[in-house]
Amino acid sequence: MTGAPDDCIIIGAGPAGLTAAIYLARFHLSIRIFDCGTSRASWIPTSHNHAGFPDGINGNELLERMREQAARYGAMREPKKVTDLSKDGEAFFVTCGNETFYAHTVLLATGVVNHRPKGIDDAVHQQALAAGLLRYCPICDGYEVTDKKVAVLGTGDHGTSEAQFLRGYTSDLALVSPHGDHDLDDTCSAKLDEAGIVRIAGPCGGFALEGKQLAFDTAEGRMAFDSVYPALGSTIRSELAQACGAKTTEEGCIKVGDHLETSVPGLFAAGDVVVGLDQISHAMGQAGVAATAIRNRLAEQRPLRR
Repeated sequence: MTGAPDDCIIIGAGPAGLTAAIYLARFHLSIRIFDCGTSRASWIPTSHNHAGFPDGINGNELLERMREQAARYGAMREPKKVTDLSKDGEAFFVTCGNETFYAHTVLLATGVVNHRPKGIDDAVHQQALAAGLLRYCPICDGYEVTDKKVAVLGTGDHGTSEAQFLRGYTSDLALVSPHGDHDLDDTCSAKLDEAGIVRIAGPCGGFALEGKQLAFDTAEGRMAFDSVYPALGSTIRSELAQACGAKTTEEGCIKVGDHLETSVPGLFAAGDVVVGLDQISHAMGQAGVAATAIRNRLAEQRPLRR
């Protein structure tokens, strides 16, 4: 670890991290972006609700455009995984394996990871995603399954809620338990009955693309659907925030204030790792707020002048 500290280190290079990088680089600040290459946005075959792209845009293409835009202003993006984060005095120390970097501020844009259906191999998963047969965000792409045969893979409150949401797009809808009999209380059962949503017991397995559908085995036989939504929860990647002493919710989301600063002064967070709507547009908006707050915080410590 040598030289002057960076003004800000951004951990995560999805839509939130890259948006923040563009803002901070254009503020003429010294920044560094660490990218472990697992942004959930890369799973999106085509996003049709991102403003400005009426014909839709592929998630990887969107990320590449944002990377190019950040690089144009001098933002350094490094393909490294951060393994530890700590603060000593006013400095943050960011560890990547056997390397350590330090900065005046840090922005966490580490996101979340959706839980995949058990037993689906990588090749089938990728093919199903690319074909729109497997989807993870009904807010993003429920419109694309209008009047199609759809399964929600889940149970309990979460599965019921997702199935109810998708009922606004199609009546041909089933809630499929991933592991056996459904775990539904009377309230959930009543909601599903009222909406005409079929319940199918698991376990599920044998996932395969069959024609233009995704098929899998259930306790009631093999079934195929035009699209399948796993409602299996997610892992919130807030370990670094917790290691640095930042407060999180019971679920693990990072708690932030109005300007996206955590309970640790100088540590900010934006995107899906923060409590909020898991949408690209929301993550980008949070990143803009956080980046501006970082700039203003640094300006309080020293004049930012040309």
